[in-house]
Amino acid sequence: MDIAAANTRAARAFVQGLARAGVTDVCISPGSRSTPLTVAFAEQDAIRPWLHLDERSSAFFALGLARATGRAVALVCTSGTAAANFLPAVAEANLSRIPLVVCTTDRPPHLRDSGAPQTMDQVRLYGTHVRWAADLPLPSNTTADDRRFAAYGERAVRSALGALPGPVHVNLPFDEPLLEPPDAHPGRWQPETASFERAKVQPSPGDVRSAAQALASARRPLIVAGPETGGLPAQGIAALAERLDAPIFADPLSGLRTGPHDRSRVCDSYDALLRDPAATGLAPDAIIRFGAPPTSKPLNQFLAKFPGAVQVLVDLPGGYRDPSALATHRIDGDADLVTAALLDEIGSFASEEGWCAAWLAADARARDAMQSASASFAELFEGRVFVELQRALPAGASIFASNSMPVRDLDSFLVSDAKPLTAVSNRGANGIDGVVSSALGHAAGSPGPTALVIGDIAFYHDMNGLWAARRHGLDLTVVLVNNNGGGIFHYLPQSAHDALFEEWFGTPPSLDFRHAADLYGARYTLADGWDTCGKALEAAREGGLHIIEVRTDRARNVEMHRQAWAAAMEAGWRPQRVTAP
Repeated sequence: MDIAAANTRAARAFVQGLARAGVTDVCISPGSRSTPLTVAFAEQDAIRPWLHLDERSSAFFALGLARATGRAVALVCTSGTAAANFLPAVAEANLSRIPLVVCTTDRPPHLRDSGAPQTMDQVRLYGTHVRWAADLPLPSNTTADDRRFAAYGERAVRSALGALPGPVHVNLPFDEPLLEPPDAHPGRWQPETASFERAKVQPSPGDVRSAAQALASARRPLIVAGPETGGLPAQGIAALAERLDAPIFADPLSGLRTGPHDRSRVCDSYDALLRDPAATGLAPDAIIRFGAPPTSKPLNQFLAKFPGAVQVLVDLPGGYRDPSALATHRIDGDADLVTAALLDEIGSFASEEGWCAAWLAADARARDAMQSASASFAELFEGRVFVELQRALPAGASIFASNSMPVRDLDSFLVSDAKPLTAVSNRGANGIDGVVSSALGHAAGSPGPTALVIGDIAFYHDMNGLWAARRHGLDLTVVLVNNNGGGIFHYLPQSAHDALFEEWFGTPPSLDFRHAADLYGARYTLADGWDTCGKALEAAREGGLHIIEVRTDRARNVEMHRQAWAAAMEAGWRPQRVTAP
């Protein structure tokens, strides 16, 4: 058997299956064992290949691209530890429900567990983090291979885009010789293309009826819209809120805070309001929850205070995002179909007079206080970054917020507004790894500009990712909030341990990031004030890679955050005291 020809034939059949299932992008890292698959992708025109030198960055780029487009994105790497570098992004894709087709190439089975170089156990390497995993057979250069490998490719995409989207893992072993010599190699080829769309899941009528009956006796309903990949159905949830006269606590990652839909019942400053014990005076008796648990810790703690309330959890089958086990009713199905079904089932509804209005009034006062506080500080305040971005970015732009403090400041300072902005963050596993690459992947798949807000440690963690901007000519504005360390730890109990804190939690990297800008060809600005920052944001609209560094003081920022929260609580609750039902 001609092993090299068999490898080419099988690899092309596999790529054909991916193209037939609608894959349009693949991220490839260089290596030897992956040669048949890399060449099969490089010599066709149906699927765009994105070259990445670092496997971890490649995987997070693919994750950002898949999130932005809603399509499955393929990943390719060589054998050995290269595959292990995909794991952080695979874990995030699993929890954020992002479709990836992870293709690891491998040595043939007879070399496994034998001491062969660059060989380790890759079979089911990602364990429970993937929806489906397969260890493919060695190519045999038969017509059966044409069908079998194409079927594997198509099955991988369909599994990634199933009822509960997520990553899948295909391990492809290849024996040597990996590739024919140039005079025997078949050259360029054109896969057949088609599209495959995920089928939405209809909710069970019984589940909808049961939840509607439980909600019928409620007088203080509350809707919580948490983070969701691709966003939640804004119009449907707004219509449900109107029917129930319920406030909507809308996480910025839900897609409900900005845009032309009805936002008249959207609350955006609950994180500050709920820090005050006075909030329990407006106790809900029914809560409908969409999406993942909210970013706001005060909101999650508030919801846990009412275990006796009706709590309806809306989620996809196979998912159960209820860490506090508070759900009394569960509806499996796509959120837009669930909202439509609930609207059909729920007839006239009478909430307590003034219930929703009281929340909206308190929220509006708290919002004004937070915005005023952010503008009043003489020093550069980290929360104001998002105020400036919301003002400067055009409609249709995206804000990608890193984990730790940036996503929390996004929650606190991005306000409800008619100008549509997409807010994005890796909130599945909440890690700081791969954030630059995820933002670049999102930028590659989004029609509008993307701005990344990231801290210095997370930026350092994925500086390799900037290479993709240079290689692929991508536009990204990076607002680097540099407080020289881990600012979020100042809000945690370990901050009281002065002898340990700075070395082991503050961890100042003390790096001059302008050199990273030079290395990757970025335009660099050190923002010494908000005027400088605004001018740099304006210049970034011309395109290219921009790094705008905003240097802040960690300890002082804690004080400013607490002052802003205190002002919001005072404004929100003191004008009138609320009473429990």
